[in-house]
Amino acid sequence: MTISLEEFHQDFFQEVMSSADVDGQYAEDAFFELFCDYLAEAGEFDAADRASYCPPTGGIRVDGYAGDPAQSGGTLSLIILDFNQSPELARLTQTDMNSIFKRLENFLNKSLDAKFRNSLEESSAAFGLADLIAARWPSTAKIRLFLVSNRQLSAKVDGREAGDVDGRRVTYSVWDIERLHRFAAAGLGREEIVIDLQADYGGPIPLLPAHMGEADYKAYLAVVPGTQLAAIYDRWGSRLLEQNVRVFLQARGGVNKGIRNTIDNDPDMFFAYNNGITATAEGITTRVSEDGLLLTGLKNLQIVNGGQTTASIHAAKRRNVDLSKVFVQMKLSIVPTEKAIDIVPKISEFANSQNRVNAADFFANHPFHVRLEEFSRRMFAPSPDGTFRESKWYYERARGQYQDARGLLTPAQRKKFDLEYPKSQLISKTDLAKYLNVWRGHPDTVSKGAQKNFAHFAGIIGIEWKKQPDAFNEDFYRQAVAKALIFRATEEIVTEQSWYRGGYRANVVAYAIAKMSHDCEQRDEFVDFDAIWREQGISEEMGAALALVAEAVHEVLVSPPASISNVTEWAKQQACWARVKALKINWPEAWLGELVGKDRIREGRRASIKDQKLLNGIEAQSVVVSAGGKLWEQLSEWGQSRRLLSPTEVGILRVAASVPMKIPSEKQCLKAIEAWRKLRSEGCQIGSEIVL
Repeated sequence: MTISLEEFHQDFFQEVMSSADVDGQYAEDAFFELFCDYLAEAGEFDAADRASYCPPTGGIRVDGYAGDPAQSGGTLSLIILDFNQSPELARLTQTDMNSIFKRLENFLNKSLDAKFRNSLEESSAAFGLADLIAARWPSTAKIRLFLVSNRQLSAKVDGREAGDVDGRRVTYSVWDIERLHRFAAAGLGREEIVIDLQADYGGPIPLLPAHMGEADYKAYLAVVPGTQLAAIYDRWGSRLLEQNVRVFLQARGGVNKGIRNTIDNDPDMFFAYNNGITATAEGITTRVSEDGLLLTGLKNLQIVNGGQTTASIHAAKRRNVDLSKVFVQMKLSIVPTEKAIDIVPKISEFANSQNRVNAADFFANHPFHVRLEEFSRRMFAPSPDGTFRESKWYYERARGQYQDARGLLTPAQRKKFDLEYPKSQLISKTDLAKYLNVWRGHPDTVSKGAQKNFAHFAGIIGIEWKKQPDAFNEDFYRQAVAKALIFRATEEIVTEQSWYRGGYRANVVAYAIAKMSHDCEQRDEFVDFDAIWREQGISEEMGAALALVAEAVHEVLVSPPASISNVTEWAKQQACWARVKALKINWPEAWLGELVGKDRIREGRRASIKDQKLLNGIEAQSVVVSAGGKLWEQLSEWGQSRRLLSPTEVGILRVAASVPMKIPSEKQCLKAIEAWRKLRSEGCQIGSEIVL
């Protein structure tokens, strides 16, 4: 169900205000965090860091930036907010827009002035950002200025021409509430990407149809010049990469050395050595010439396999490498808009199937997320106030699930839903990655932002799931909720401290909890997560311990080494984590008395794995029976015709095909589902709508 712009604005405004209230933040801080999460999802940047500077006079302002230019190909991205604190939808005029961008430009120019930098408080985020801009200026090649607003940009405004600062190209991007609404309404698939090869990228590309004339599905083969691919990527960046691929690249990091060597030393052999790219588009424009069919434009191009190839060619362009001899083969599938959300991830999955353990496998349909979602829909949390009313925590494995579930209900049903799943008990998959990674000792990774942290988390959990899926059980889920409670409580605790002057709260919280986890492991003792789950909150003693360690780590964070003046960038360094780990904390005895020993943890883990195995058998039997004998017969025929099944698997599927006349055992059902997953990995689409 699509909601109107007015409804979306109202919902988003309320989300900002409630987040500010729940997390103890200023409304503008919550607005920055929520809106920039969307922009990271859209591929505008990997992560945004808050760095606010807004004096009452002077016509100068900045609110944040998108990482170190040295880590972003020499691109400096600055962000300025326009948060209208009225629930009514307001208009953003061209005059407003120009005035706001002017303030941001003033900050950029002032940052290059040593006198201005020296006038700023050294411990402030503004000083850190200004110093970073000045330090990176010689290697900065491009500047992107983002205006983020919950007002609606006037229809009369059709853009803002690129400018120039000290020889560096400056581009302007406005994300108003209407643009955000369009992006969210598309299911966070992709905002419109329109590529005109004829007008903007050097001309059309020869195209060879690779489908039958009457087929519903259309596919093409093309050879793309490296110069064109680099230019397209330079304009659209990681928004071209289907999100599975984008996060996979973040997980692996770096440019493929083999691709780089071929571009640099053997460019005329690039086509022969490289596998090319697999792409989708929602539509294309073509024309017929004397030489055959030509591709002239694409709508919503997405590269689902070949992200490393694309990024490597773009990196070569930035190094001024001659790409005239580099050509890339492209398999292009045309996917209609209404089918894109379902089909594109599948094309991505199969196109990337050679990478057996990767972040691309680890998205909303991964069994880890499916299992946690199932736990969250049936497991009631204990009532913390002694009443009989119990609620549940809502695990959102896909962005927008919670809001979509509410939107389909009547007012009466919505009231019941809100009691059962309070907004304060919503956990997104990126939230979960943050809550768990700090306990795993990765506060530096958490500080790099939601997308990079999730990529890191995906890699770890993906490997662990393969080794021992039963370790992700009800006990794991309860502990995950307990860790969410600790994280959120720590946010409130930090905000209330007398030494806290605002800024860097996210970093302080991540490091404080990680230090607590580290010191517990050193003692061979552990936090009693079961007790926190039962109480749905932390004890006063734990709160005092967290306040103590938060102050200590704050001192480390705001005192970076001489070579680094930006606190936010310092928090992303392993050296920062090493310094925090070395801190000597005199933990309160009252809190130490709450810790539990390793033996109790081990015993609980063994029991939980045993329970999960039993539960898996019951669930597997339910899936096999509900799928029906005909499906299992079809799977067996498909697998045998391609010689993909062992004799044992053929026998198991034969038993499953006898449903409902004969019901396989739980063990047989588990084997049948394993065989089904194996066939899926080989491209079998039978029963693809069923989640395994």
